[in-house]
Amino acid sequence: MTDSTDHEQPGVQRSEADWKQLLTPMEFHVLREGGTERPFTGEYWDTETDGVYSCRACGAELFRSETKFGSHCGWPSFYEPLAEDRVRYIEDTSLGMKRVEVRCAACDSHLGHVFSGEGYQTPTDLRYCINSVSMRLAPKQG
Repeated sequence: MTDSTDHEQPGVQRSEADWKQLLTPMEFHVLREGGTERPFTGEYWDTETDGVYSCRACGAELFRSETKFGSHCGWPSFYEPLAEDRVRYIEDTSLGMKRVEVRCAACDSHLGHVFSGEGYQTPTDLRYCINSVSMRLAPKQG
């Protein structure tokens, strides 16, 4: 993971009015306004289905189920994205603490945050804490 605060032009660009028409109010709040769904309420927080998680706004593939793990935090947790170029990172100090926001690299939608050094036994020692409402799961076929 690299800490990036540059603001490259994302690949999918729409006006906020267009996003409001395409997304439900909750999806818009999380994806476009940087909101957070309540813990233990999202569709995927405890899902164990094999497949690929894509951005709910633009469809870009972000995470694979093989990297999802039970962190018991109430949100889906992954130890790495499908590829580093699928997400981008922004320093977030909005709650009086330093966090790293994770955004979709294709459409610049807010996904969640990534944390390190929490002691999870994962290959990367990272926890991508991602809102269920920001993703859509395509179950593995066959």
